[in-house]
Amino acid sequence: MSSHFAYDALLAHTKDILAKGYGYSEEEARITAWVLTEADARGIPSHGVSRLAFYRKNLSQGHARPGAEPEVVWRTPCSLVVDGHDGVGCYIADWSVREMLELAKSSGAAYCAVRNSNHYGIAGLWAEEIARQDMIGMAFTNTYIAGIPTFGRRRILGTNPIAVGLPEASGRVFLLDMATTTVAHGKVELYDRRRKPMPLGWAIDENGRSVTDATAFEKVFYGSKFGGHLYLGGEGEEIGGHKGFGLGLLVELLCSGLSLGASSLNTYPEGGGGGIAHFFSAMRLDLFGDPAAQKAHIGSIIDEIRRSEKIAGHDRIFIPGEKEAESRARAMNEGVYLDEATCSYLAELAKEFGLAELKGLCGCAA
Repeated sequence: MSSHFAYDALLAHTKDILAKGYGYSEEEARITAWVLTEADARGIPSHGVSRLAFYRKNLSQGHARPGAEPEVVWRTPCSLVVDGHDGVGCYIADWSVREMLELAKSSGAAYCAVRNSNHYGIAGLWAEEIARQDMIGMAFTNTYIAGIPTFGRRRILGTNPIAVGLPEASGRVFLLDMATTTVAHGKVELYDRRRKPMPLGWAIDENGRSVTDATAFEKVFYGSKFGGHLYLGGEGEEIGGHKGFGLGLLVELLCSGLSLGASSLNTYPEGGGGGIAHFFSAMRLDLFGDPAAQKAHIGSIIDEIRRSEKIAGHDRIFIPGEKEAESRARAMNEGVYLDEATCSYLAELAKEFGLAELKGLCGCAA
């Protein structure tokens, strides 16, 4: 059954699975467990602890290599290129962001391109971590092939998300985190697990027809090179599909282009290696004036939008990142919600690896 779990308990349980079951180092397990638990707490189950199944598959196929250490292969006073050597994506991202922040503190702005990494969780988490240092944070990544270019038929780019964080007053962060496809593929997996039909306009099959059956689409996605996600704006040019495709391509070029890494088309090759590429940037607010005044002004602009007139039937305008921040606040008080399929999978892993079952706040086991 579905249930709610204390944040710290879910965090510790996920870390134990990764360290004792998957062979991650203590630090790799700690960071990865934090990334996955944060996603569920923020109401993003597509990138939460259910991703343990995807990470295990990557291990079994040799795409992810726990213990591999990232290496700086190019450095200037304000930039880095990092080779992750196909290690654990969340660990590589954390290491790279921390290295970049040290450069930004002294140079004012810094940039980091990463190659040969793996899935690094929700992009917004890294942009937010940078923004909490009184900096403008950006985080991009390419992914396994998922999207169809405008007028194309074959999947050739990833969902290639964009995340930008700007600090506001009172400790808040404006956080934009979005796939350049209509949705991330993890949402399709979520609909498949829950046996729910997808909304029209998310994806097309190998013949170019819109599809709402998530289970059928998963078979196409992993069984054919044709068919896939639509980019923001949908099919064709009439309502801007070429713009979403352009954004996805921009992310690709920043990530794999600047790092000399694999493009989405060439990630997860047969024989092993992940090949995922990331791009991060950090810019100190004081490059543009007084940070306190800037954060207050950013907040006032957002508040003007919140107070503006609403259409009938709606009493609120949501700012990007607000729903996730409010979900996290609830989760810290009421527990992190996991659906039935995820609870069952955690129970299976606990049994397999000889771990104690995770207890829900209702007193029931996962």
